[in-house]
Amino acid sequence: MNLYVGEVLGRYGFLDGHPLGMDRQGAFFRETQARGLDKRAKVGAPTQPAARDAIERFHTRAFVDKVANAERDGLKLLDSGDTPVFPAVYATSATVVAAALDGLDTIMRGDALRTFQPIGGLHHAGRNHAAGFCVFNDLGVVIETLRRTYGVRRVAYIDIDVHHGDGVFYAFEDDPDLIFADIHQDGRSLYPGTGHAHETGKGAAAGTKLNLPLPAGAGDLEFFTAWRRVEAHFEQHPAEFYVFQCGADGLKGDPLASLEYSPAVHAHAARSLRRLADAQAHGRLMAFGGGGYSRPNLAAAWNNVVAELLVR
Repeated sequence: MNLYVGEVLGRYGFLDGHPLGMDRQGAFFRETQARGLDKRAKVGAPTQPAARDAIERFHTRAFVDKVANAERDGLKLLDSGDTPVFPAVYATSATVVAAALDGLDTIMRGDALRTFQPIGGLHHAGRNHAAGFCVFNDLGVVIETLRRTYGVRRVAYIDIDVHHGDGVFYAFEDDPDLIFADIHQDGRSLYPGTGHAHETGKGAAAGTKLNLPLPAGAGDLEFFTAWRRVEAHFEQHPAEFYVFQCGADGLKGDPLASLEYSPAVHAHAARSLRRLADAQAHGRLMAFGGGGYSRPNLAAAWNNVVAELLVR
């Protein structure tokens, strides 16, 4: 398994006490080392940004231009308030995409079955905008690259971040080959206010999308009940490749949300997806950290994912 940790990736974050600070990778990786998991994985990451044409497989040229010129133009924010411009914002955000593409290439070459990228999973960014702490949507770039470069059409996308993965959902809402499942806190009480149970895909994609909102205060029992529906969804709609956004902000004590999971949720989901990917997709599975604003929580949850992905 390849584990994407590196100096440039660690700089993806915001200043002045922003919840998504630049200390998150370090918090994760210290726990990785304490558990000895780093000794069982190939650890490293690109230091150069992804090529613009790769980023533009998902994003519009105008939006990529906006990010590339943000510091020169003196922009303070890339959206309406959640996503500030930070030093080297373009190069750092594009390197997050580069890490995702490197992981994808490694799997498609057959050099690894699985990868994990703690600094990634930026699921709120849309094709033409930043949103919710997310500059470039590395997940969307991976999905588009699977189609355009590798000829893989049928992709499974699973999201357990406490916030709905709206940037991915709406970009592929009418795509019948993007099989989508998302367990999140009910959007009536949490950003971005989307992901209602009736949102199941449009047109030819109707029924290929599964949104499972949970009420504030829901914990492991409610998650495991919802997860049975996720498993049934992917058994009904098998895929050729699995993409997993495993945000840790649904754990009890996260400062930005109100679910009460334990880290057992992440172990369970990763174990289940590993088995589904083995059965359907030649084992091919990429996992991305996503959200999580309690450092002990993200360290515990994400390392549970790593431990499961290391199982042979």
